[in-house]
Amino acid sequence: MNKLAAEADQFAENVTGKLPDNNNVEAIVCAPFPYLPSLVEKAKASKLQIGAQTMHFEENGAFTGEVSPAMLQDIGVTYVVIGHSERRELFGETDESVNKKVHAAFAHELTPIICVGETLAQREANDTMTHIKAQVRQALEGLNNEQIAASIIAYEPIWAIGTGKTASSEDANEVCTHIRHIVKDIAGEETAQQLVIQYGGSVKPANIDELLAQSDIDGALVGGASLEPDSFLQLVEAGTK
Repeated sequence: MNKLAAEADQFAENVTGKLPDNNNVEAIVCAPFPYLPSLVEKAKASKLQIGAQTMHFEENGAFTGEVSPAMLQDIGVTYVVIGHSERRELFGETDESVNKKVHAAFAHELTPIICVGETLAQREANDTMTHIKAQVRQALEGLNNEQIAASIIAYEPIWAIGTGKTASSEDANEVCTHIRHIVKDIAGEETAQQLVIQYGGSVKPANIDELLAQSDIDGALVGGASLEPDSFLQLVEAGTK
């Protein structure tokens, strides 16, 4: 929940013309709802993609204050973050609602960025892998292999978000590899290899190269370090190496 309208527009203007000309790199800004139409318009002639930070799973109805997938599709949004840890912790989202939102996203041609991750207590109790497995399996329940391959799963250890703490690149990769193995069990090797797996948790220009060098980390879900154009562009540039 950052920036006002003029700041969001300025960010887009500073970024859109400077993205690397590399088809292997995707740059996505997931912004607050009020600024999405303007950002979609400003990003039209660039490689920048625009996503939402959440949505409801129903197409319309008496859900005061919510935004539907049909609305996002209507204004040209192409991605949506689903099940971010803050949404789960602060707004009561569950594995069940995450699954409903994933299905709704595909029904409206939106790519879901599905967030999974453990708390510090779960990590210290050696429950990380069991917890992640349950979250991934429930999030993907009922999807076909094509949909699973088109999804993005973001591993965000909750204890490393906004704390300055980062899982070591090896620890992060261990969980991302675990996620790929879970998807392989669900949908086969080919689907698992097509799936994009991100790491999120105090990612910044200083550590992104090491993270992206790991075998099963395909990208990054970035919070605070992505708010300034120069930092955002450094993070995107790291994906070209």
